[in-house]
Amino acid sequence: MDGIVVAFFVPSVIFMVFVAPAWIFLHYRSRGHAQGALSESERADLETLALQAERMLERIDTLEAILDAETPDWRKQDSGR
Repeated sequence: MDGIVVAFFVPSVIFMVFVAPAWIFLHYRSRGHAQGALSESERADLETLALQAERMLERIDTLEAILDAETPDWRKQDSGR
């Protein structure tokens, strides 16, 4: 009977001390890598949004330049806030 207990106890301890922590670490590490990466469609969408944001900033700069030329003190005017 003692031989059977030792036969199960020793491998269980070895598994719990060495294998299980490594297994858990590698599992969550691979899961983090999978969630952290963008898919190709997500990457393309992100690039599209970045280009749209750049164009919008250029348009805002142009509109502000036009307003500065036509109404120099437009920034000082209270807009009802």
